[in-house]
Amino acid sequence: MRRSRGKVMVSTNDHPGSLRLFDGFRFETMGICYCYSNQRQGKAEVRGELVIMN
Repeated sequence: MRRSRGKVMVSTNDHPGSLRLFDGFRFETMGICYCYSNQRQGKAEVRGELVIMN
């Protein structure tokens, strides 16, 4: 991502290690439900997602 001449966007779990790994990039956090079957049953948990952009 650091050497790319184009725009790059990466999505990964929101974890402190991810923040350290992508230090210096622009990022946003959001909530996401990972399992569609659990959404239909009302059991889905919203987890943190980290979107990193150069």
